[in-house]
Amino acid sequence: MKEFELKYGCNPNQKPAKIFMKDGSELPVTVLNGRPGYINFLDALNSWQLVKELKEATGLPAAASFKHVSPAGAAVGLPLSETDRRIYFVAPEAELSPIACAYIRARGADRLCSYGDWAALSEVCDAATAAYLKDEVSDGVIAPGYTDEALEILKTKKKGKYNVVQIDPAYVPAEQEQKDVFGVTFEQGHNNFKIDESLLRNIVTENKELPEQAKIDMIVALITLKYTQSNSVCYVKDGQAIGVGAGQQSRIHCTRLAGQKADNWYLRQHPKVLGLQFVDGIRRPDRDNAIDIYTSDEYEDVLREGEWQRVFKVKPEVLTAEEKKAWIATQSGVTCGSDAFFPFGDNVERARKSGVQYIAEPGGSIRDDHVIETANKYGMVMAFTGMRLFHH
Repeated sequence: MKEFELKYGCNPNQKPAKIFMKDGSELPVTVLNGRPGYINFLDALNSWQLVKELKEATGLPAAASFKHVSPAGAAVGLPLSETDRRIYFVAPEAELSPIACAYIRARGADRLCSYGDWAALSEVCDAATAAYLKDEVSDGVIAPGYTDEALEILKTKKKGKYNVVQIDPAYVPAEQEQKDVFGVTFEQGHNNFKIDESLLRNIVTENKELPEQAKIDMIVALITLKYTQSNSVCYVKDGQAIGVGAGQQSRIHCTRLAGQKADNWYLRQHPKVLGLQFVDGIRRPDRDNAIDIYTSDEYEDVLREGEWQRVFKVKPEVLTAEEKKAWIATQSGVTCGSDAFFPFGDNVERARKSGVQYIAEPGGSIRDDHVIETANKYGMVMAFTGMRLFHH
């Protein structure tokens, strides 16, 4: 396939639209089902790069959940705990492959933002992964291959219109890339910078003890940031992005946004949330929305009379601000990555409130001394990578 005609571009008025190779060669992708759109392919190609590089850097299966050309979540394929299964709505007896675990964890980072996502898998999609995808609201998936059983499952989704794309895992893009903006062509070298453990050697804090899991988490954060619209900050725990703050003009706003998402992820594990009794037959998106509102300052919207009965069998007790603060304070072992330097120590202060103990950032601010001092105050480990990871 040398070109693929799209229904329209970013918006319905932007026609005609297509993807093709400028040199006239074959596209590296094959559409096995559905008809992906312009934004679908932007998500597919960005997310594929993320999971491919994450697999190469860690040796673990990797998955991502993309929305509007930024990851809502990304993760490597570590086993799910009992709590993970509960908060991600996985049956206790379900048999899961490593790539299924990777996608479930990637989507679980921010289930609200992953609504209608594009999924990316570093491995061949198997039946376990397809079965989970089938029950989620998702626009499409990209992978290097699909088992026959997985493809049959996915073809039943969205009344047979679910987008399934296969990519050639051996494809290597051209060294130079171009894009047009307002009729002007931009050209730059493809960002083929390799992210691995060698980036983490310059530890600038007094505490220099960087556990193996924290190294993996730093790599997950940095590769996630490489494909996140800038400015961006990413919080990671146990090989799973738990909060991504993307596209903010201010670095501290990125840190706050990502931290708030990390807090929301952790609040889903609060005993009161795990104990919520939902009405029979409730849809997963409705359940996700209810949990999001219940754990927010707008909890009255889901607990008021006449409303809670639509969602819960039993009216829940309020999860108070004091309870939320106390629960979030128990979070620990979190890693924070930034796609550019922290200009001030306030970013470290905010990250600490979400359990951050490890930080990876480029360094290079005129106030690096203040940033390092703040990290030292809390006994954190911070590595300066020396590499900016802007993505636009």
